[in-house]
Amino acid sequence: MKRFIVTGGAGFIGSHLCEALLAEAGNEVICIDNFDPYYDRRIKEGNLSVVRKKTNFSLIEGNINDQDFLDDLFKNNRIDVVFHLAAKAGVRPSIQCPNEYYEANINGTQNVINAMVKHNVNRLIFASSSSVYGSNSKVPFSESDPVELPISPYAASKRAGELVCYVAHHLYNLNVACIRFFTVYGPRQRPEMAIHKFTNMIDNGLPIPAFGDGSTERDYTYIDDIIQGLVNVSKKEFKYEILNLGESETTKLKDLIYYIEKSLRKEAKINWMPSQMGDVDKTYADISRAAELFDYRPNTKVKDGISKFVEWYLENKKKNVAEAVF
Repeated sequence: MKRFIVTGGAGFIGSHLCEALLAEAGNEVICIDNFDPYYDRRIKEGNLSVVRKKTNFSLIEGNINDQDFLDDLFKNNRIDVVFHLAAKAGVRPSIQCPNEYYEANINGTQNVINAMVKHNVNRLIFASSSSVYGSNSKVPFSESDPVELPISPYAASKRAGELVCYVAHHLYNLNVACIRFFTVYGPRQRPEMAIHKFTNMIDNGLPIPAFGDGSTERDYTYIDDIIQGLVNVSKKEFKYEILNLGESETTKLKDLIYYIEKSLRKEAKINWMPSQMGDVDKTYADISRAAELFDYRPNTKVKDGISKFVEWYLENKKKNVAEAVF
């Protein structure tokens, strides 16, 4: 039997991860979430609707910036692996309130590490981000590329989190895998993220705000492929690793909009706008290291993933489930 902590476990990625971990016999999951008001609490509660019925799952509401809360949690539970996903999310919002991002994403990560070291928990999987690569001109992005020039507070906070993790590995022999996610999407994606936002607006006949000229490219990664990678990492040994998890393919913004249009069978009204501060022109993951060390094999093409997402969107809309999403 393994007992996992998933911080931020009521979120988009976290809730899918909880389901995948609980699908394996003998596993127990403790989900920590503070239900940050960044988006409607009802959405997160809906994310957990399946796992909350399971006896091997528990939800504990609390904040990783509360060291006493974390100490009590680790003291009262034997933990094998910590997935640390809790963070303030979003590149553009981080520019408006950088201190909040540094407090949650850097100090919060240190607090989790403090509790792990104090209570002899030695395996941490930390959610980082492709944003740490900044305006990297070399593609695809490799874990060995320099990442010392982030261009948003969010990116800086995630890179700092990786460094905090390395210090803990060096000083306390904490085993850490830092996972750089590349634009994750799929069912339950946060409502303000581009794919979900565009789908909702196109469906309702509203003009979508598209930044740039449509040529920017992203490595969009379907949620099932991300979860496969995270679960694979948790099953193998590591000391200190930094890994890209992406689809290792790029899609232009204008093509992404086209896939959503086709899946909805509706035409988009597009309001083209200037590029935004903090945005990069292209992301593209080199996943060879994750494939070699952890048998990572993403297999969802973006047009297929968009079709699955839109199917989920329409089904939930039809059932009037978690109406706060729409």
